[in-house]
Amino acid sequence: MPQTVLIVDDDPVQRRLLEAAISRSGLSAITAPGGQPALDLINGPRGDQIVLMLLDLVMPDMDGLQVLAKLRVSHPDLPVIVLTAKGGIDSAVDAMRAGANDFLVKPASPERITVSIRNQLKIGTLSHEVTRLKKKSDNRLSFEDLVAKSSVMRQVFRLGERAAQSNIPILIEGESGVGKELIARAIQGSSDRSGRPFVTVNCGAIPENLIESILFGHEKGSFTGATDKHLGKFQEADGGTLFLDEIGELRLDMQVKLLRALQEGEVDPVGSKRPVRVDVRIISATNRDLATLARDGQFREDLYYRLNVFPIMIPPLRDRHEDIPALARHFIGRFAAEEHKAVAGLSPEAGDLLDRFEWPGNVRQLENTIFRAVVLCDSTMLDVCDFPQIAAAMGVDARTRRVFTEASMQAALPGRPAAQAIPSPYNFTAVDGTGHMRRLEDIESEMIRLAISRYDGHMSEVARRLGIGRSTLYRKLKELGLESEADTQGFADEAPPRQAQR
Repeated sequence: MPQTVLIVDDDPVQRRLLEAAISRSGLSAITAPGGQPALDLINGPRGDQIVLMLLDLVMPDMDGLQVLAKLRVSHPDLPVIVLTAKGGIDSAVDAMRAGANDFLVKPASPERITVSIRNQLKIGTLSHEVTRLKKKSDNRLSFEDLVAKSSVMRQVFRLGERAAQSNIPILIEGESGVGKELIARAIQGSSDRSGRPFVTVNCGAIPENLIESILFGHEKGSFTGATDKHLGKFQEADGGTLFLDEIGELRLDMQVKLLRALQEGEVDPVGSKRPVRVDVRIISATNRDLATLARDGQFREDLYYRLNVFPIMIPPLRDRHEDIPALARHFIGRFAAEEHKAVAGLSPEAGDLLDRFEWPGNVRQLENTIFRAVVLCDSTMLDVCDFPQIAAAMGVDARTRRVFTEASMQAALPGRPAAQAIPSPYNFTAVDGTGHMRRLEDIESEMIRLAISRYDGHMSEVARRLGIGRSTLYRKLKELGLESEADTQGFADEAPPRQAQR
């Protein structure tokens, strides 16, 4: 899942040299022989994968300055590094004025190219993160700022954008860590309340004796310790949005008062003689089944129907694996820039590992996992060994950096019927497709095959791990008819012992 660099040069030799330099740095590269093919790639289906462009300044059909002029209209934020054999102050100035981010003179060393690319990617990532954080702090975060590629999340975005056009109460449901607050902020940022207060209340974390005061406020002297007047969350959110997180944890007696505040559009601060009018958009969120809670009497039905006017369900990460690569790239870019690391992406094996994991903690767990891996990584690509906890949970030996999938196991066991396939690297099917026990000989054969594949044909290690002698191993290979298979696969790293050759 490495980041992709677009190389635009009319010289095929230069394209190959640049492609080799980029590949060695852990990045992916695609090439274009001219300006128009490059623009077609940028605007095509692969355009969202391109994170940077290496652009030759002098080309026959369309020169680099013309490409830059068109590129800055359609993709103003895409970093561009200009390369030319005719280096000069005037050329550099013209390129930078046209929108280039850096200027290199051919022939540039691979190290110089790599440094320039990494600097521009780091600057781009930090700039994007600063912009996103500023939007978040200004309560102007939109759905365009969120990372998602799956169709189910795109549907969630469409629902959120439609809900943002009115003041309809919204209930966001989903497991912990799926990003409910981000969706709520995006709804706020996409509505006419954008830029106004966005106040978050964790209903499960408020002390019971302070719930009313925190939500509705209190007057000075209304109770012991009330030394000053306090505006509640409703008044703080006046004109904007109040996000009630974990609404299912709110006490029943407070649910009554919350319902009245929602119905009347006013709150009664503790100790106040008159209610206070508020204009608040309510967005609630929960990781519990409110319908079941209401049915069981643990949540007021009238409040439930009041909040659940426009429900939005966010699916867990395990049901939208298409989002994992994009989220991983986003987190890698962010944390690599923050930690001053040269990490560019994931190895194919690591990408497969993350894709196969179920992620019970959802996006929050993925984010923290990537953060730890980036901090500990000493190379340009995150590999299986950088995710020891995930690898252990998946039954993968992180030290060998090998990920065993069902497909790879099928390949290691040629001719095995589907009913007898091994579902995981370390578990064998004891019952065949007819429901009867399988023969011990068949399971033993699969065990030996797996061990040979697992330890790359090192027969001494295979024998040691299986707890048998080499002579016994070679005898079983002969008895089970696995000798020829082992030979064709390049196993047998050493000569069989004498008794095995008789």
